[in-house]
Amino acid sequence: MATKKQYYYGLGRRKTSTASSRLFAKGKGEILINDKTALDYFDGNEYLVARLQKPFVAISGENQFDVTIKTKGGGHSSQVDAIILAVSRSLAEFNDDYRSTLKRSGLIKRDPREKERNKPGLRRARRAEQFSKR
Repeated sequence: MATKKQYYYGLGRRKTSTASSRLFAKGKGEILINDKTALDYFDGNEYLVARLQKPFVAISGENQFDVTIKTKGGGHSSQVDAIILAVSRSLAEFNDDYRSTLKRSGLIKRDPREKERNKPGLRRARRAEQFSKR
């Protein structure tokens, strides 16, 4: 931690979702997503909220930071993946020592898979009409 900042920024993307996070160094472990609590934003889905804790569990600092996140695009699951990447990047900016731990956990790497476009003459990206011999 070379300089003292008000917050640490991180950007994460997954499929068509984008999330930008602001990590505040001193906090009680609050996570706000689009000005709502995480549980309210994900309509009470505790599994998705638990997945948000992955970067904090990896560095063993669950209740040290407050995080505000702005996210848009995609569905809830891909938004969670984008948020995890954004928070991990902001934690790595906060402290360089966290970077290797997060990297070992696979949280710094972006998942490049996206939906393939539909090709002309096909029903879906690769699905063609069934072949008829006669």
